[in-house]
Amino acid sequence: MAIDQNVEELLIMGDSDLIIQQAQEEWETRDVKLIPYKKHVEDLSKRFKLIEFRYIPRCHNELADTLATLASMLPYPGNAHIDPLEIQIGERHGYCNTIEASPNTQPWYHDIKKFLKTQEYPDQASGDQKRTVRRHAS
Repeated sequence: MAIDQNVEELLIMGDSDLIIQQAQEEWETRDVKLIPYKKHVEDLSKRFKLIEFRYIPRCHNELADTLATLASMLPYPGNAHIDPLEIQIGERHGYCNTIEASPNTQPWYHDIKKFLKTQEYPDQASGDQKRTVRRHAS
């Protein structure tokens, strides 16, 4: 894909220290099954002006690791085109986005505290809500 798009400089990141070290020719490739792949990487590397291999520990590569796992579970439809995923990285965890701020400025325990002081339930409280207040107050 990078060759088809005439990319001149390429950064390849991987979470296998062994493979990255072998691709950088810092370690010898001894596994007979990996030697043809190593040769293929060498041949492809010659087609770029600059190519860099960088090791990324799995703990820092969770998203890519998860996507690779998901991809391995899906059947590939032959030569059909698969649209790329669009991933948005939020400012905070996803579960924080599901909590809406309450227009009520009172803390969550306000009704319980009021019940303990006055034995009065919130206005328009249903039977279930009254039971919940009593349970939390006890």
